Amino acid sequence: MTAEFEKAVLDVSDEMPADATLQAALFDTICEGLQSAFFVYDKHDLLLFASRQVLNFYPLSANLLRPQTRLRDFLGAVFDTGIRQRDIAGRRPVPSSREDWLSQTIATHWRERYEFTERHGADRWVRFTKRRLSSGYGICIISDITESRKREEQWRADLERVQLTEDILDNLPFPLFVKDREMTYVAVNKALCAKYQRTADEILGRKGSDLFSTDVAERYGQSDQHVLDSGDLSISRQRQMDRDGVEGDVVTRKIRIGKPGRYFLVATMQDLPKDGADFTEFAIASSMKESEDRSYRRAYVPADTLQAAFYRPPAMETFLPEKFAGQKILLVTADKAAESSALKMLGKYGFEACVVRSESEEAAFLDIASSLGVRIDLVVVDNQMGVRAMELAERQSIPALCLDGTQLANELTFRIARFFNRNIRGLATDAKTMEEQSWPISISTEDEGCEILVAEDNAINQIVFSQILEGLGYRYKIAASGDEAVRMWTEYRPRLVLMDITLPGFNGFEAAKLIRQMEAGGTGRTPLIGVLTQAIERDREACLASGMDDSILKPVSPDMLQLVFNKHLGKTTERATA
Repeated sequence: MTAEFEKAVLDVSDEMPADATLQAALFDTICEGLQSAFFVYDKHDLLLFASRQVLNFYPLSANLLRPQTRLRDFLGAVFDTGIRQRDIAGRRPVPSSREDWLSQTIATHWRERYEFTERHGADRWVRFTKRRLSSGYGICIISDITESRKREEQWRADLERVQLTEDILDNLPFPLFVKDREMTYVAVNKALCAKYQRTADEILGRKGSDLFSTDVAERYGQSDQHVLDSGDLSISRQRQMDRDGVEGDVVTRKIRIGKPGRYFLVATMQDLPKDGADFTEFAIASSMKESEDRSYRRAYVPADTLQAAFYRPPAMETFLPEKFAGQKILLVTADKAAESSALKMLGKYGFEACVVRSESEEAAFLDIASSLGVRIDLVVVDNQMGVRAMELAERQSIPALCLDGTQLANELTFRIARFFNRNIRGLATDAKTMEEQSWPISISTEDEGCEILVAEDNAINQIVFSQILEGLGYRYKIAASGDEAVRMWTEYRPRLVLMDITLPGFNGFEAAKLIRQMEAGGTGRTPLIGVLTQAIERDREACLASGMDDSILKPVSPDMLQLVFNKHLGKTTERATA
């Protein structure tokens, strides 16, 4: 909306003679249909027009919006409201006085193009887009982007939770696996792979019949189906013989997770103590089955009984702070209160900590540290900073944590300790080891085909697309360049392509044109959807010109992608796993 409005205003302004007066009534009518505000000023920095929507952002006197008001007077009144903060991206330093702030702000109004974002108060974000035209007219557009920022913060929090959960599950000391509604293994941990003496690739995408004998696979399948259909907990106890010929009892627990239509089966396996002790679940089971020789038992515990009896909040991990003395922590935050609290707490436990207040400062700090041979053990990023702050750490193979304000204030030492405890236990040593130990999730196998092709070169965005498409139940492939996207489209002929426009090799526009050329003369047409980082009208137009059918903005969400699939593939794309 902002991009369309800006283009309309620029077109009117560029065609207008220098001595003409702006049609205030026309602009007022336009502004009533927009959520953005704007004001226009001439080459002498005198206001020519200011929309009434400006008052939605600043409690100003309406007299300041009148034509011929000096831009300096208008901005001075804005400063006096107290509703101003530094650029959240850290590009502008905090001014020391009113005059300094006015000088810096007016300077940005004289730049040909300038965009930045500010945080107003505790929960509002505002974006400013400024243009200075060749005719001397200046335009400033003010937009409320609070909702998009909140979605971005939620995405960061969700991503961190997913990554932490995967790490925890993979390093559990007992075997664990996940099956989908088709009884196909979609996730396994290292302990299960060790138990079956198979790699994750040999298990993922297969069914029980591919791994076990017919009678064992059938018995497992009956139990799995019951749990998926009823939601009851299944607990089975059976006698097994290990490779050394020693017999022992193994207990397998199975439970259903997910939402209707997207249920998954999660199972864990545990050796029973040799003293013959039993598990509490057998005592509260609603039904039980036991073989004649007592070598096999199974019980089902209703979900409500299970929750009442067993589901209690887990205790937090304990740690010994003295183990971490001398560890070097770099904190990236623009929040002075968080900075002060974090440094005090880290110093208390013997950490060597330093703070940078922007992504540019972080990049310079890490470059200098690398050149001097100083090893940074961990980068802690305030989630109010941009995604690039995480990428800068990853680029130098430095582990990073992304925390929100509450976590920085209350959980900082706990979360850092948990990270270093994993290192002490040998579970997170370097980037290569972390990759080898990552929680294997089945994306799609070669024989499953590909419904959605994602052309995206950014590793973090690849994770986001993977998580969303996994959750929606689509088979997909990811191409990291435009050349690879064209090749994979030729090989898999997906039903739809999500095309980032800034790809290495062929960019998104060039890749789309090549696909359309190869489709020429055929009967099929693949929907191509451009994925943009900014709502710039010329990018949308370029998408259509290159043969794309539609475009969407990052950050993407499950609802956004499902709407796109419904629009271009039909309502039948809503997944239903029966």
